[in-house]
Amino acid sequence: MKKIPLVAKILAGFVLGTAVGLAMSAWCAPETVKKVVPFVSPFGAVLVAMLKMVVYPVILFSLILGAASLPIRRSGKVGALVLAWYTGTSVFATVFGVAMAYLMNPKMEAAEKVAGAGIEGAKALAAGGAGAGSSFGAFVASLFQNPFAALASGQFLPIIVFAIAFGLAARWILDNSSTTDATRRAVTTLLDVCDGAQKISFKLIDCVVAYFPYGVAALSLVNFAENGALLFGPYARIVVCVMTGVAAMVLVVYPISIAVFCGENPYRVLLRLRQPILTAFVTRSSAATLPLSFKTMDELGVSRTLSSFSLPMGATVNMDGVCVHLPVFVILAANMFGHSLGALDVAMLCMMIMFASIGAGGVPGGSVFLLFMVLENMGLTPEQVSLVVALALGINPVLDMFETCCNVTGDNVCTYIVAHRCGLKEYDETT
Repeated sequence: MKKIPLVAKILAGFVLGTAVGLAMSAWCAPETVKKVVPFVSPFGAVLVAMLKMVVYPVILFSLILGAASLPIRRSGKVGALVLAWYTGTSVFATVFGVAMAYLMNPKMEAAEKVAGAGIEGAKALAAGGAGAGSSFGAFVASLFQNPFAALASGQFLPIIVFAIAFGLAARWILDNSSTTDATRRAVTTLLDVCDGAQKISFKLIDCVVAYFPYGVAALSLVNFAENGALLFGPYARIVVCVMTGVAAMVLVVYPISIAVFCGENPYRVLLRLRQPILTAFVTRSSAATLPLSFKTMDELGVSRTLSSFSLPMGATVNMDGVCVHLPVFVILAANMFGHSLGALDVAMLCMMIMFASIGAGGVPGGSVFLLFMVLENMGLTPEQVSLVVALALGINPVLDMFETCCNVTGDNVCTYIVAHRCGLKEYDETT
């Protein structure tokens, strides 16, 4: 088993789990599926749980070290370039997603029947405040929290803000000529501790990776056993629409970016990103995929100074897959309820989806909650919003796989390109 490449074992687990899941979905009674799933799902859930267990210390220590390792001026330039790239791809993905949705014109026959009991679930989400938007001031205030509380509750943005500020403060102390030798030694010792903690965290990742094929098989089996048949039912047009948009981003847009800005064969680079891409597809979580993305960027020679900032930031704010996914349900809603969207409405829709995508949070199914805000701003009634959200809930586990795959690919491609442009990548002849 040790001689078999890890990616081959992961693919084998995915194929086996998918085949068994689809077979159960097609040939087993729903009652049988409900009895089997609880026994299998813990083996997949523990994989996601282990990845999330490791990801928060990795983010904290990596960001502190990354921010402290660059001169403050250069750190600001690199950070600005990363954010500019994420913003640019989000704008493009949103416009592309809206255009794709209009081109493929998603529709739904007998929507009330298809939504079924999901309507009550959508109403429960709305009653729980899923659709409540927060003000810009509240969003800014949420960035500055007790870092220990943010770590405990798994809030990425406050962790990122604190870690970067902490690292930059450490760098300022080290570069300041008035700093005493005792203070300089204390700060250096603390950074050495962070470096050791980061190395230990990455060793934990290696241990988690050994379990990957089994967790992937379980996740695939459960996902397709519960939802596989939906791919060939009334959702087929929606699934094809999202899959086409994601495939165009991953196989055309990102490769063109690599070819233009790096002058390399983009598909060789994508091939080496296969492990985080496949992990994102199966786990449906950008956050859970972060440890594998870090590991892959290390293998590609990308400096951790960059990857420790850009990858966690991307898992939080770069949601190209969401920008492709959400317009499909917006245009579906417009078709279902006869809403006519003018040029100004479409422009506002693009802006709304782009900013809403930042709130997806890097967790499975995060985009469903954003539908409330987008649909409510279209002027739909609460009943109409609940119906569309219920339809989204029905197919979301499948669509979320493609959406997260696109998100993580975008994070890694951005990191690779910025590393190439800023001289933060070691020469790697294999790419």
